[in-house]
Parts: sequence; structure tokens; C-alpha cells
Amino acid sequence: MSFVHLHCQSSFSPGWGVHTPDVLCERTAALGLTHLALTDRNGLYGIPHFLEQARHHGLRPLIGAEAVTSNHRAVLLARTQEGYANLCQLLSDLHTQTGFSLPRKLMDRRQGLTILSDDGDLLTALAAQDRHHLYVEISPGHAMEAALARARQLELPPVATARTLLLEKADFPLHRVLRAIALNRTLSRLRPEETASPRDCLYSAEEMIALFPHCPQAVENSWKIAVDCCTDWDFSTTVFPRFRDLDDEAAAQELRRRANQGALSRYGQLTEVVRQRLHKELAIIEAKGFAHYFLVVEELARLSPRTCGRGSAAASLVAYCLQITHVDPIRHNLFFERFLNAERVDPPDIDIDFPWDERDAVLDAAFARYGSRRAAMVGAHIGFRGRAALREVAKVYGLPEADIGAMTERISGYWKAEQTAGAVTSHPLFRDAPLSSEWLEILAVARRLQGQMRHLALHCGGLVIVPEDIRHHVPVEMAAKGRPVIQWEKDQAEAAGLVKIDILGNRSLAVIRDAAAAIRAHGGPDLDPARWSPLDDAPTRQLLQRGDSMGCFYIESPATRQLLRKMWQGQADGQLGAEELFEHLVMASSIIRPAANRYIREFVARLHGKPWHCLHPRLESVLGETYGMAIYQEQITQMAMALADFTPFEGDQLRKIISKKHPGQRLIDYRQKFFQGGKKKGLSPDLLEQAWQEVLSFAGYSFCKPHSASYALVSCQSAWLKTHYPAEFMAAVISNQGGYYSPLAYLSEARRLGLRILPPDINASDRPYRGQGSELRIGLMQIGGLSQVTLKGIVEERERGGDFNSFSDFLRRVTVPVEDGRLLIKAGCFDVLEGRQARADLLWQLLRRRSQAPQAASGLLFAEVPRRQAARPALGADEMDQQEVEVLGMPISRHPLSRYGALLERQQTIAAADLSRWVGRHVSLVAWWVTGKVVQTAKGQPMEFISFEDSTAIFDTTFFPRAYTRFCRLLSRQRPYLLKGKVEEEFGVCTLNVEWVGFLDEGEGT
Repeated sequence: MSFVHLHCQSSFSPGWGVHTPDVLCERTAALGLTHLALTDRNGLYGIPHFLEQARHHGLRPLIGAEAVTSNHRAVLLARTQEGYANLCQLLSDLHTQTGFSLPRKLMDRRQGLTILSDDGDLLTALAAQDRHHLYVEISPGHAMEAALARARQLELPPVATARTLLLEKADFPLHRVLRAIALNRTLSRLRPEETASPRDCLYSAEEMIALFPHCPQAVENSWKIAVDCCTDWDFSTTVFPRFRDLDDEAAAQELRRRANQGALSRYGQLTEVVRQRLHKELAIIEAKGFAHYFLVVEELARLSPRTCGRGSAAASLVAYCLQITHVDPIRHNLFFERFLNAERVDPPDIDIDFPWDERDAVLDAAFARYGSRRAAMVGAHIGFRGRAALREVAKVYGLPEADIGAMTERISGYWKAEQTAGAVTSHPLFRDAPLSSEWLEILAVARRLQGQMRHLALHCGGLVIVPEDIRHHVPVEMAAKGRPVIQWEKDQAEAAGLVKIDILGNRSLAVIRDAAAAIRAHGGPDLDPARWSPLDDAPTRQLLQRGDSMGCFYIESPATRQLLRKMWQGQADGQLGAEELFEHLVMASSIIRPAANRYIREFVARLHGKPWHCLHPRLESVLGETYGMAIYQEQITQMAMALADFTPFEGDQLRKIISKKHPGQRLIDYRQKFFQGGKKKGLSPDLLEQAWQEVLSFAGYSFCKPHSASYALVSCQSAWLKTHYPAEFMAAVISNQGGYYSPLAYLSEARRLGLRILPPDINASDRPYRGQGSELRIGLMQIGGLSQVTLKGIVEERERGGDFNSFSDFLRRVTVPVEDGRLLIKAGCFDVLEGRQARADLLWQLLRRRSQAPQAASGLLFAEVPRRQAARPALGADEMDQQEVEVLGMPISRHPLSRYGALLERQQTIAAADLSRWVGRHVSLVAWWVTGKVVQTAKGQPMEFISFEDSTAIFDTTFFPRAYTRFCRLLSRQRPYLLKGKVEEEFGVCTLNVEWVGFLDEGEGT
């Protein structure tokens, strides 16, 4: 007798399932079973992944779900494609319709479905309609006798299931933790009916037969159901959007017309090179059925004048001619086959960055065009990162919030659950935190939350458009913003043939847009993106070569600024040509990856003249432009093509396999193919082994060149703006709240650029920061806690009635809560009108108004308040600092180190701007924390790179493991530091190797 598990739930059942489909498939195959159904709760969240794993383990997969509402439940298995479509629609309705009734919905959508349930009311209703493919579910420990009685009463066949959730009973405590987290309860308050049973395990066929000695037909029926269901599911067919209901031939003709028209616009004439490249690309695009996709993407890209089409699609001349992308792929030798080739099976996608605050409008336009039935956002499966895992487990164990906070505040938000569990027991941040037995148990449980899906959210930008209802392909839920979102994340959507368009928000595009608008408003040039060539400008090239790129998109991190300085130290004279500089900037954008430090050093050394050669002359055309090193992803593909006769498709598959964490057998197969191909070309095994190791080492960290080139273009535009209009540029950087640094750090950079920082002003400040000439004005947005209603009211009233002429005039014209008025006063908004010394008097007026005015009960100010005549002393510098920090979150009148002048005079320190004069020597510096990044050494030891600044410059430091272990608990952003260490130099760039840390205001260290 054979048996099939028809009711099995994985970690894709949020707050319920324990094991991943991989684990369940592996154990099922080990038990000698041939089929497996995945029936996660109210969703098909993991189906594409499950299909892959089932086939990998030699299983025949059944697709299903357990539909659960407050009143009813049923296991639904798709027998046919129609049944699958009905299942997707039913689950979509369950998540999106109010008043959803599972029995009524099944009466409408049961075609192609097999239904298992022990719900008497549901079975009775469905049996009255049609008894076919309707079964009573019988499971150990779930009122089995009552279910059998129901089957006899309704004359319906029984089917045995294990309601599989666990591999063994020892998994049950983890299930209880997940349920407690989902229900926001402690474990002690969790009721038995709110969890599964400890008996809901993955049994062998023999064990299931033994569990049903009185009802063997229930076991037999599981096999009958399985063989009646489809198991050869094929989701490989690409599902393209349809452009304005054109047929395929009409879409291809329209794409060809627009591409040729765009080529004339881009190049002025169709040269033979352009013509041949267009013909080649269009032939592949049309053969693959991609014409509709390109037309849809072009329509969306034209919704904003400032976009950045990026990723591998930027290698496409067609995309460039349609103005989806903006880097010339012919001029920059971009490899189209990285994006699309004749053999490629899986559909690539096109990523487009829009200004961050325009993204929602673009998505609204897409949904308006295609409707919420044909379009949906791609999902994101949110799991438990380390801090969240530890916090949630500790909560359900009933620990006090103070104890939980003391532990979790030290944990990086980027650590995974496994990393966190290990870190708490060994990381120097926790060396003073002895762990109780309870915490050790919590850590062990939190470690197991790795890989658990917590809930469905929106992917950062993925949009799917299909020709018909998206609910025929995948269940849909509704996001908080009211947009439909599919239950699959991006990798599964692509595996199922759904072509994704990434509509992404980029704050730096908004920076460029806003700075350009301000420049134009101030009488400057109109910076048309199509005609703007920022690198034709020598001062811009000089800024890039100096690495003065703080605020410039993608090249402002400490590591990247260091790299730029190392590349061109002593050459920042602007003599380097635009083309050469751009190509090197593209290389820098790709190689500056976390795992690439030793390759970066070698790259810079070769750039500065270190002799190098390619492994073989066949690689000259592939690696010549990058100094014999594989810097770009597609160079992996090209190396395999050049040395081993790989096709573009095979080379790209090799690149993908290498980038995976667990490449497994496929990598072994490709290695064999690589050596066989190289042998046919007459290459020696030693040379092939060396080339293979290079392929393995580079693929894990690099970008593709089209992506880096697209971002480098945005970097160059940012650099031009910073060079020529620093006030407008820095205002836009801070206003758009993007970038690598805090507003305080950007204000320090503005001071270094010679800008004067002006406080908020009731007449001169708008919501964002404003810059012009040599001045940068703080925006009202910086006032912490100021209500948006008040902010909007101030600006609108000023536009309507002109500037305010006094505090009393302001109170007459603007209705403002007392607390908002207090914030405005302390921020200095009335200093120009009333004088800084009047702040205390104005605050007194507010308090008097609150206590005496009839309107005080509502907290509103309406009428003029008499001025108090008593003179008040002007605020001192320290009191100003305190108020600025309280209201604006930072001191703005002066650098934060300025208040420590007396202490500074007693320290024998050097200025950060003078570091280069002290190479190889031990020095002391006074510093304010700017930003930091914790990394691990090759031995797994934590260390940190931290950027500090003083009033003269920003500088970079290294805390090697020994120093990091000693001082990591002392490092925060809230106070000045006294740093001692050795100045080190590499390629002309100085850093401080920190050996000692003290607090300037306490004169102490550790």
C-alpha cells in the first residue's frame, strides 16, 4: 500500500510552519515516498521553490493550500491548470474581500480542485452540490473518531493526513514560539487550540498505515488523490505584459520603429556599427517575445525627465535608443549578452531608478494604465533578522522590556539570526553581559528562526504586468498602500516566468533634480540631461580625482573616497581626459565591494604602473581594459567563452552559479566543461586551473559594467553640481534625506566648502534646506516634532500675505499649537525679527498664553499676546548649542567640537588636515564620530572602520581586532573623542590606526 502526504506545511506558512521546503523534500525522499503536496496556510508563498526542490529530490510535487478562516478550513489540491487558477483566485479573494465565505467561494471555484476537510458545515454544503473530489480529512490527534463518523454520516470517502508540520516532536517547541510571536502572547498564555499537535509529523508510509489500522482505505485514498492530481507543473513559460493590446507582430514593428527613431536622436545618423548592433539586438528581442516588455518599460520611463536605467539592461542599444538607459553601450563597450542572449531561458528584467518622491506617481500611472487585475507589485518575504529574532523570542518568554533592550541595543540590525546567536556569546560588545540559562535557551531558539517567513511585504520596486488577470498565475494580497502584491518574492516570480519591471526610488536623482531647479531659479544654466556632459569640465574631474565626493551618489562612502584618492593621488590636476576618467570611475564603482580588498590593492598598484599581463593572449580583449583583472561580472562569461568555447548562455549560467552561496553539483559540472573546452583549445591544465581560480575569486563581489556605468553617470552629474553650485547641491542632499552621512556631517562638509550655515528663519526658510551663493539655510523640516500642519500653514500664509513682521504678527496670521510655537522659537525662527535675546521672552509669552487664554484648553494660539517688557540676557553659546540639539537634533551655529575649546587647548593634538605630515608617527587627534562600518577579518574577528572629523577635515581610522575589542563599547555619536594611534599611508592616502580611545570631556580612556 502506498501513501502520500497531502497536507504538509512549511516555513512559508507564517507564524505556523517550522521547516523549509528543502528540508521537507529531503526527509520525504529519505523515507522512500514518491509524492509530496505542499499546502501552506492561505498561500502559495513557496510553490516555485518547492517545485524546484521536489524535482531535485526526485519527488512528484502536488500544489495546494490550506484555506483557513475564522469559521472554516479545507485543504485544496490543484488537479489541473484550471484548478490551479481557481486556487489562486480563491486565495486572493480570501485575503482581499470582506465577508469572505469559504463554503460559498468553493461552490463557485471548485472546478479542478480536490477538497479535504473535517469541517462538517463546509462538507455538508459542498456535498449537496457535488460529491466528486470531496474527502473527509482524518488525522491522528485531531478528533479522528469524530471525523470518521462524519465521513460515514455524509457518505464521503475518508483520507488520511498527518497535517505534517514537524519532522519530529522535538520541533514542537519552536512551533509554539512561532505561534506566540504571531499572536503577541507569552508562551505561558498560549492555549492548546491555538497550536498544532505534537503528533503532526512527517511519517513514513509504514507509520501512517500503523496509525490507521481501522481505516486502511483512508491511507489508500491518499494515493488515489495524488495520482489524480497534476505533478508535472511547468512554470517556465515566460508571461509577458502586452503593450496597448498590440499583437506580437505589431509590437515588434512598433519597437523597431521607435528604436530606429531613437538612434537618430541619440547619434544624429545611423552608422553601420549602430545599424548592425540594433539589428542584432532587435532580432533577439523579437525572437524572445520581448518587444511588448520594452515598449511597456519605455512608456513608464518617459514619466520622469530624470531617470537611471541600470543593471545589465544598460548594455542594450535598444534600451539606450528608447531612453530607458543613458549610457552609450557602443562607446563604452558594454556586453549585450549579459542582458539577453539567444539561449537564455529565464527572463531578465529592466531596473529603472526614478527620483524617490516620484516613484509612487509612476506606479499609480502603471496601475491606471493596466489596472489592478493585470498589474501587481512583487512581494518580499520578511523574515527574522538577528535583533528581531532575539527580541521576539525574549518577549514570548516573558522577559522584561528593560532586560531585552539592554541585550538587543548592541545588535546590528543587519545581523542574521544565526550571526546574532553566535555574536552574543563571543562578540566583544557582549563581553560584560554574562548569560543566564534562560538567555542561552532564548538564543538557541532565536538561532532557529533563520529562514522563517514572518509576513508578506512589498519588494522595493518590482512590478509585474500580465496580459490577463494576474490571479490566474499567483495569489494576490493587498498592501498597506492599497496596491495588489503577489505572494511570491522576486526570485520565485522569475522562476515562474513572470517578467518583473523594477521601479525604484533613488534619492540622488531627486538631489540632482532639485539642485538643477534651484540653479535655474537663481539664474544659472538649464541642465538638460540629454545635453549635459559633466566630465567635459576640468574642475569636476579634479574634484573626482581628489576624492572630494562626499554627497555624490555612489562614490561618497569612506571606502570609495579613499579608493578615488589612491587611484589619482598627486594627479588631481584635471588633465586626465573625460573618457579615461569615466572608464576608471566605472571600474571603481564595480570593484569597491565588501570582499574585494586585496583585489583593490592590486588594481591600484597596476593602475600606478605595476607590471601585469593576462594569463593568456586570448584574454587580452576581455581583460585588457581592466589591467588584466576581472572587475565586471560579464568578464566571467567572456573568460569562459575565450578560453573554453562557452556560449554566452553557458558563460552567464556559470556566472550565476558562482554567485550562489551553495552552487553544489552544477559548479562541478561546469568546471569539467571548462577544462574540457580549454583542452580542445590546447591550453594546459595548470593555466586552466589558474584561470578557474580567478573566475571563482572575482565573481562573488563584482557588478556588471552596464550597471556601474549607469551609476557612474549619476556620480559625475552630482560631482559637477558640487563643484560649481555647492550651496544648491548640499541643500538638495540634506533635504532629500539620502546619502551615507547624517545632516550634521553634511553641514560640516558645507563649512569646509566655504558655505555659511544659516539657522531656520520664519520668513526665509521653506520646508527643505535652501542654498544660494555662499549660504545654506536650514529648512523647517529639520525641526524635530514640528507638525506638518503647522509647517504647511507657515509656508502657505507667507505666500498669501507676505513676510511676517513680528512674533505678534505671526500669531495673528497663523494658528499654531503651543508646542509647535515653542519648537519654532527654540530653533531660532524668530531671531531675525525679535533678536536672539528675546527667545526666553517669547517662550514666556507662550506659557502665559497657555495658562491665561481661553483657547489654552485646545492648545492653540490665535490672538496677539502682549510683550513682556523685562529685559532678558542673550543666550550664551552653550545654551544655544543645547537648544539646537534639543530642537534640531544637532548644533548648527558652530562645529560641535567648538564648545570644548578650553579642553582642546590642554591637549597636544594635531589637526586632521595635517595627517599627511605625520606618516609613520604616533599622534593624538580630537574627533567627532561621523560614520562606521564593522567588518570581519579572514579569521572571523570583528574590527571596524570609522570616519571621524574635527573642524579642519574628515579622516578615516581603523580599529583592528585588538583595539576594537578594547574600545567598541565606548564608541557612539554623542561626544567628542581623543584618539591616539599611528598614521599609516597607502598609495598616498593617510589613515589612523587607532590604539587608544579617550573621552575629551572626561580625560579618560580604557
